[in-house]
Amino acid sequence: MKVFLLLMAGGIGSRVGADVPKQFIEIFGKPIIAYTLEIFEKHKEIDFIEIVCVKGFEKELEEIAEKAGISKLIKIVEGGADYEHSIINGVKGLEGIAQPDDIVMIHWAASPFVTGDIISDNIQVCEKFGNAISSCKPFVLYGTRNGNHADDVIDRDTFMCMTAPQSFKFGNIKKLYSDCEREGLFDKIEPHTTNFMAALNMPIYFSKGNQTNIKITTQEDLLLFKGYVMVNQLSDK
Repeated sequence: MKVFLLLMAGGIGSRVGADVPKQFIEIFGKPIIAYTLEIFEKHKEIDFIEIVCVKGFEKELEEIAEKAGISKLIKIVEGGADYEHSIINGVKGLEGIAQPDDIVMIHWAASPFVTGDIISDNIQVCEKFGNAISSCKPFVLYGTRNGNHADDVIDRDTFMCMTAPQSFKFGNIKKLYSDCEREGLFDKIEPHTTNFMAALNMPIYFSKGNQTNIKITTQEDLLLFKGYVMVNQLSDK
């Protein structure tokens, strides 16, 4: 069994407010995507890396990967019209390379907080159940939104926060998208992997996660990551 990382770098990150896609924003002289790539390059259970890249940044991405010493990179493919079609492009890019029982791990380029134990547990759960999504219990309170107030409070113990990485057996994710096309789900529901799984009555299996493992989306998230990098640099000294 091989593990392929499908790194999603096709977004533009408009909410960050930068003049480049957020995964290419430099933190202390290094693009965010380089931090993420290095984590998976060092992880012993990741065999190969394929990146789905926003159009026009392929050459820059090649240079970033070379500078970071990413030896596991086997392919860069162009992103699709939206997030789900970008994943489909990535899955198609593994045709003829990955076997049905190999694992395809999907992660976001702008999620550099992921740790080795989260990656390992995601692989183990996927190997056992066929899919795995990094999850954790929510610690914030939830209320039903009605204008500027809440009419009710939701029991947070009945919810899990799901993020990335998300792993699937290669054969399973191919079948998932084939079933979605057959059922016309792209036109019926918000196109997202977990929504498709729910619509097809597929159980979503939880793997290890934590509150820190977020995707950088806002300026506040960038500040959090700067602090995270500084703390890690101090601990390495």
